[in-house]
Amino acid sequence: MTLLYADDRIVVCLKPCGVVSTDVPGGLPELVRARLGADAPRLRTVHRLDQAVGGVMVLACTARAAADLSAQIREGRFEKTYLALCRGTLPPAGAWEDRLHRDKARRITQVAAPGSPEAQFARLQYRPLAAGNGLSLARVELETGRTHQIRVQFASRGFPLVGDRKYGPPDDSPGIGLWCWQLRLFHPRTGAPMTFCAPPPRTLPWTALPLPADPDTP
Repeated sequence: MTLLYADDRIVVCLKPCGVVSTDVPGGLPELVRARLGADAPRLRTVHRLDQAVGGVMVLACTARAAADLSAQIREGRFEKTYLALCRGTLPPAGAWEDRLHRDKARRITQVAAPGSPEAQFARLQYRPLAAGNGLSLARVELETGRTHQIRVQFASRGFPLVGDRKYGPPDDSPGIGLWCWQLRLFHPRTGAPMTFCAPPPRTLPWTALPLPADPDTP
């Protein structure tokens, strides 16, 4: 368990792929508490990554910090940047908007038909960073946080993520091509802006294309 930052309000860590974000046995909060030791606070999940997805996450140490971070998420002040490795050649940088419907019985998310009453608005921005061998690497700014949003919006346009067996074709990749690369937030006590960034491990599928040095690389 890699910790990027910790104080009495928040803990920022790298969620391993295959670990759930919520406080269940074997979940991320439990792993972080084990890493912090006997004096670890109760940790609260304020945002999630899919179980298959790894990357930067923040956990709240107090109810007040959790409420503040949740407010930042609602107000659009909590910013998440992802790396997405997909199949196909992406068009130039742009934004995608859809209305998504979550089928809870089948545990999948789908692009909804116009006028669907239960659908939720979803928007992301993307910028291609590299391409080759039938793959594209993109920086993705997630503006809304719908379940499986990036996976569905890419797959529905013919660009399934590498290793995404739920929304893409059969795939023998050992991992999914999605990683939470950077978080920008405001410290819940001081209000100071904070940025945390970490690249994915240089293992498959992330060895397929060169990775930029950081999210602010042109």
